[in-house]
Amino acid sequence: MRKPPTTPDPQDVPRVGEGKRGEEGHIGYLLRQAGAANRLRMERALAGLNVTPPQFMVLTMLVAYPGLSNADVARLAMLTPQTVSVIVANLLRSGTIARRPHAVHGRIQHIDVTDEGKALLKQCRARVKTIEQQMLAGFDTQEESVIRRWLVSLAVEGGGGVSEAE
Repeated sequence: MRKPPTTPDPQDVPRVGEGKRGEEGHIGYLLRQAGAANRLRMERALAGLNVTPPQFMVLTMLVAYPGLSNADVARLAMLTPQTVSVIVANLLRSGTIARRPHAVHGRIQHIDVTDEGKALLKQCRARVKTIEQQMLAGFDTQEESVIRRWLVSLAVEGGGGVSEAE
């Protein structure tokens, strides 16, 4: 007779930082685990401003690169065009962004961040900066630079900048 499969005792499942969820883990899993933890921190920090992490990313890209189209934003923010459409609609409704027609192509509309949107983004950045400072606590500027270069190289080598839909 076969023994029925047993469910692991919750006490046997390693906590974050232990076993394969710690330094023994695969680097890809650890990156995903860290990304999930960072997203949760950002969600909590931005919730009081009624901004989601994807909205923060879209506003950040629109301020950094003014006059983008929805398709441009999707590529830069690493979101699907459908997700960006929903985000843009919500930001338009809240008055944080405005659309203007492209000078040549009538179907393309550029998106600009309003003064209200820039003020909101400033508040968001202050909260996110606190999270980033906590993440980098214990690293000197040279070590931070190594971490940044490594993360960028992973994105570049892996085809970074390609949206989820592509």
